[in-house]
Amino acid sequence: MVKIISAAEAAAMITEKSRLAIGGFLAVGAPETIIDALVEQGTQKLHMIVIASDWENRGVGKLVVNRLISSAQVSHLGTNKAIQAQMNAGEIAIELVPQGTLMERVRACGAGLGGILTPTGLGTVVQEGKQVITLEGKDYILEPAIASDFALVRAHKADRMGNLTYRKTSRNSNPIMAMAGKITIAEVDEILEIGELNPEDVITPGVFVNYLVLSKEKR
Repeated sequence: MVKIISAAEAAAMITEKSRLAIGGFLAVGAPETIIDALVEQGTQKLHMIVIASDWENRGVGKLVVNRLISSAQVSHLGTNKAIQAQMNAGEIAIELVPQGTLMERVRACGAGLGGILTPTGLGTVVQEGKQVITLEGKDYILEPAIASDFALVRAHKADRMGNLTYRKTSRNSNPIMAMAGKITIAEVDEILEIGELNPEDVITPGVFVNYLVLSKEKR
């Protein structure tokens, strides 16, 4: 069985320069309880792997506003003026990654692969400094897998084995992020006993999950 811990205990595991793969898209499906605990703890120089930087007062945007992030691999910055300002001032290092490529690079890590081949970004700044491989007359960029020390995800229900279900669009990037962390911490609305989850509803198998945190929204 996985261990059930508090958000503060989860945050205490995360140290300076940790690489965090965080689920959610524009704060939908973001593990807000864990994020708030990280803000309270104040650990700095974190690297985050996210689809979007959310808003200043929601989702991972709170980490940016509190200057806990020193670098990020991200697809979308348009709704967060703080990360834009920090990037332009050279205070945060940003690798902009097309969304599909970002997710496939994270998935590759979770699947034990070294990377992926994709035509996305050929002839653009995305290609700069990367190896191009030609297969059957077509060029592809070799994109390396993206690893993380911790995956922080938001699910709807979990059982005590760590099997996860998701609710509507909050599923988004969470199942993929959950695969890639050396340690995966899932914030959930409800924790059920073993056997209470319909196996057909399980999206993330418990083999990927190490810890569960109960969301403050459901306490």
